Amino acid sequence: HVQLVESGGGLVQPGGSLRLSCAASPYTLISSCMAWFRQDPEKEREGIASIASDGSTTYADSVKGRFTISKDTAKDSLYLQMNSLKPEDTASYYCAAGASRRDCLSIRPPFRSWGQGTQVTVS
Repeated sequence: HVQLVESGGGLVQPGGSLRLSCAASPYTLISSCMAWFRQDPEKEREGIASIASDGSTTYADSVKGRFTISKDTAKDSLYLQMNSLKPEDTASYYCAAGASRRDCLSIRPPFRSWGQGTQVTVS
């Protein structure tokens, strides 16, 4: 059973930056696709960034050029560096692990494991 624990959310002004972290069970990042999703209560869940086991990355158009996904396999950690934040980035952000390569590169479910989420508010 893979455990994922997000951290790093908070309140930030427009134009500011935040870095989200996701602590994963050992060896998860070596073998699994990892991704970040977000969801606002009034919107559908959105896949925003993914990183495959070989390091290939994909971004949603809404965050491309502003967000960067990365991983540190030695620390079993996934990161999302978010720059130039906008009010529309306000959402709960979730870390996910384990998808087919096709779904990984499309940043779409199903993913086998999910974290509990961390709130990001841009205001």
